[in-house]
Amino acid sequence: MTSPREDPLPALTEDDREAAVRRLQEAYADERISHEEMEQRLDQLLAAKTSGEFASALAALPAERPGTASTIGAATGRILRRGEWRVPRTLKVESAFGRVHLDLSRAIIEHPTVDIELNLGTGGARITVPRDAVVDVEGLHTEWKDVRYQPPRKARSSGPRIRISGAMGFGRLRIRHAWR
Repeated sequence: MTSPREDPLPALTEDDREAAVRRLQEAYADERISHEEMEQRLDQLLAAKTSGEFASALAALPAERPGTASTIGAATGRILRRGEWRVPRTLKVESAFGRVHLDLSRAIIEHPTVDIELNLGTGGARITVPRDAVVDVEGLHTEWKDVRYQPPRKARSSGPRIRISGAMGFGRLRIRHAWR
C-alpha cells in the first residue's frame, strides 16, 4: 500500500515570476551579481516548474538593500510628500479617509523601477512624476471613479518606471508629469 501523495507547494503565479525577475534585475543593476550569473538564474527561473526549482534560482541571492520598502499611513487627514525626498523601491500608501499628494518631480529616485501601492478608502490621490518617467497603472483597481492620466505626446523612456497598483475606494487618482 502506498501512502497518499502529499500536496505540492502552491502553483507559481505570473506575479511570483515577475517579482523574482525584478529582484534579479535589481541585483544586477546594483552590481551585486555578474551578467553571466543573472542570465543563468533567469534561465533557471523561467524554466522552473516547481517551487523548489523556483527557490533555488533565488537562493544565495544578495539581500536587498535596506530602505527599499516603506509604508506611509494615516487614518484621516492628508499624506503629503514633496520637495527633495528619497523614494524607496516600494512605497505603500494607506489611508482610510484622507487625501494623498506625492510629488516625485524633485525627489531622489535611485531605482530604475518604483512600485507605488495605493490602498485608499475614500479620498483622492494626486501623483506628480518626473518629466521623463514612464507610468504604468495596470495594477490599480478603482471602485468609484476613474484614473486621470494623460501620457506625454513625446514619450521618453529614459526616466524611471513608476508602477502604480493597489485599490482605491471612492476617490480619483490624478497623475501628471512635471513641467521641468
